[in-house]
Amino acid sequence: MNQISSITATAAGLGLTRALVARALAVRPETLTDEARELARQCILDTIACALPGAAEPLSKILAAEFAGQGGQEAATVIGHGIRLPALSAALLNGAAGHALDFDDVNLAMPGHPSVAILPALLALAEETGAAGDAVLAAFVAGYELQCRIGRAIAPGHYDGLGFHATGTIGSFGAAMACAHLMGLDEDACCTALGIAGTQAAGLKSMFGSMCKPFHAGTAAYHGLLAARLASRGFTSRHDVLECDQGFCATHSPDFYPEQALMEPERLYLRGNLFKYHAACYLTHGPIEAARKLHQPGMALDHVEIIRLRVDQATSRVCNILSPATGLEAKFSHRLTVAMALSGVDTSRLDTFSDANANDPALARLRDKVELDFQSGWSTTIAEVDLHLTDGRTLTARHDAGIPAADIAEQGRRLEQKFLALAEPVLGANRSASLVAAIAGLDVRKLMRLCA
Repeated sequence: MNQISSITATAAGLGLTRALVARALAVRPETLTDEARELARQCILDTIACALPGAAEPLSKILAAEFAGQGGQEAATVIGHGIRLPALSAALLNGAAGHALDFDDVNLAMPGHPSVAILPALLALAEETGAAGDAVLAAFVAGYELQCRIGRAIAPGHYDGLGFHATGTIGSFGAAMACAHLMGLDEDACCTALGIAGTQAAGLKSMFGSMCKPFHAGTAAYHGLLAARLASRGFTSRHDVLECDQGFCATHSPDFYPEQALMEPERLYLRGNLFKYHAACYLTHGPIEAARKLHQPGMALDHVEIIRLRVDQATSRVCNILSPATGLEAKFSHRLTVAMALSGVDTSRLDTFSDANANDPALARLRDKVELDFQSGWSTTIAEVDLHLTDGRTLTARHDAGIPAADIAEQGRRLEQKFLALAEPVLGANRSASLVAAIAGLDVRKLMRLCA
């Protein structure tokens, strides 16, 4: 029996949901490598960095006003606000804020934003219960790996074909597993939690460019935490939500490959985490980086005749807003982000993605010279840009944004710079530095107090 048929037999005998839960529960603080611990801390640092300015976004203020008005036990910190709310409410608000700027991390195995679905729920629970830092790290890794495995099982049809936003759908399972792990639930209760999460999981790609996209991240955190808490109280669900007839996989994807979920990667899926250094949808990062390679100081952009951008066809359903009118829409426009990069505009700055830049006449003229050439079978992270000049020359550049950093320590230093750039305008230099130290030491209650 070969490996794949053996794995399929395991899925059929044990059940995919239970098999994934068993793998997640095997993640313990003592089993984590130093690399996994460091990567998990980097995910926490980056998620909080994105949530701090995200808390000032209009969608975050609307949600804060709504949930503050509902009241309840002041159990957990709402990042960037002066209020404390019940853990469930804080998880939703912090998840939405963490994704409001679309600047948070990505994993292509989901495919979506892994940390922002899990950490707001996990940190709210840990703050409420006083959980130890090592237990939080292990729970995060357990939830992270599970959601990536589910993503592999229903790719590509879940995201590319039917148009579900995996951050909201698959992220609900990751949050549920992480919270159930931290609560010490047994295998049966964890399967129950996944069932409760699965029946709530939602999120549509058609909402990209609106406040609903970050709301998906918040609801994933909310649904996951709620699922774990209900399971701990004896609430019931099916234990085979993933694989059962009319279950999650059958109803949410034309593709279902349980063997993909159960195959062991060479390293943790966490090792494939991709951090964002441009404040736009990750599918624009390959084109941005390729265009940056062609940018030259003092380049006469009126000498540009045509800009041909080659990217995978799947990106057309995410980043093909041809004439964005708002800063939020600009984050999902291949044409405008390439024009920005060629013009030397700093796409790492939050204020770059403004309504004013979306409607800037010079950028619009260059944007309208971009011709999209969609390819079949490429990775969605690969981009090629041909710059055709009026003097007959053609300049070409290529970039793959799907390759994780090789140097984890250097990545940490770059993320700390990103963190301080985002946090200091909100918290000030001294408090931001204290928060970096608290995240390194993973004193959850202290670091969450510093986020208020």
